[in-house]
Amino acid sequence: MENIGILGLGTVGTGVVELLESNGDLIAQKLGRQINVKKILVRDLSRARTPLARGKITARAEDILEDEEIKIVVELMGGEEPALSFIMRALENKKHVVTANKEVISKYGGQLLEMAGRVGVNLLFEASVGGGIPIIRPMKQCLAANNIYKISAILNGTTNYILTQMEETNKDFEEALREAQIHGYAESDPSADIKGLDAARKLAILSSIAFNTRVTPDKIYTQGIDGIELSDIKYARELGYTIKLVATGRRLGRSVELLVSPVMLRYDHPLSSVRDVFNAVLLEGDAVGRVMFYGRGAGKMPTASAVIADIMDAVRNDSGGRMYCTCYNELDVLDRGAAVSRFYIRLKAQDRPGVLAEISGALGKNNISLSMVIQKDVKNRVAEIVLVTYEVPLKDLERALDEIKEYDQVVEIANVIRVEEGVI
Repeated sequence: MENIGILGLGTVGTGVVELLESNGDLIAQKLGRQINVKKILVRDLSRARTPLARGKITARAEDILEDEEIKIVVELMGGEEPALSFIMRALENKKHVVTANKEVISKYGGQLLEMAGRVGVNLLFEASVGGGIPIIRPMKQCLAANNIYKISAILNGTTNYILTQMEETNKDFEEALREAQIHGYAESDPSADIKGLDAARKLAILSSIAFNTRVTPDKIYTQGIDGIELSDIKYARELGYTIKLVATGRRLGRSVELLVSPVMLRYDHPLSSVRDVFNAVLLEGDAVGRVMFYGRGAGKMPTASAVIADIMDAVRNDSGGRMYCTCYNELDVLDRGAAVSRFYIRLKAQDRPGVLAEISGALGKNNISLSMVIQKDVKNRVAEIVLVTYEVPLKDLERALDEIKEYDQVVEIANVIRVEEGVI
């Protein structure tokens, strides 16, 4: 029998306990021994808990971290502290650690992996990216012989659900967000999701593994979906695109390009059909070519599935098979202004002769060519204008837009969104 201790009994922690109970015999047959939850750390002893946790609840972290019979610590608290401190104490006490904590791993994963390696234990974090989608282990093992040079991913189910609702039911952003909250797909404070922070943490983890370099979320240019309006969704549809929040990583020589932002994707793009709360990760490697991983990126049981798979790996690899840190490259992160893309621009300007020519002139002066121009919805002598550029460095576009903002006839630059023609 293998004793484990669980730090945190929220949604995922409860899922782990329930899945170990319902599939315990199956897991034991595959593993050769039973997994026993000995102790579970909670903050509030008075709260109602799953009956399966009866007799195992504690409010003292020491009951898990200092118990010599507990060989595996499962951290499911979330947030940076006290989770980080507890993980470090578990590793110091030579306990294997399984975690779903994307915030801790994205910031301190390299340091913690090195620490685990020094003391000879495992640190496993499959559930930190993509919920139930297997992605960390395939990248570390199945694709280890590849140079992975591209990551394109939808990594946040909340934002994907909101954008899907806006596109398919013509809800505006606020209405789609409220619906996501009603269904439990979004928190009461959805900032980390809708502002792209959650996706950036996950991209940091994937990029560190894919490009073998240390990437932290603060290095990633991050833009959320809170600026997307229903009119952008409708224009995208008219032009043959769908809008998704895409996390992109590219290896470019001795540099990496890292972006999280809304992107207009052609309907034939592999990520364009990823709907609702589903996630997908598209990888490109020099040997394997293009591979895609798809599934539920969050949720009680999908995430619990990934956590228990890591627990089973920790049991199997108790005497070896460590997951080491492989951040041996020192690659520069490309300045976001150097990113080259086509762009969609939606602006509002006074409906007067010569205004469009003046805007086009500012773009042309900055070496920006237009592939498409749409003008419609004139209200109170203010026209809505949509421009789609050819490929241009972002810094050139921003310079031109700064100039356009100063024109008296331009009322507002409402939105700027990257446009991708092929596979990112």
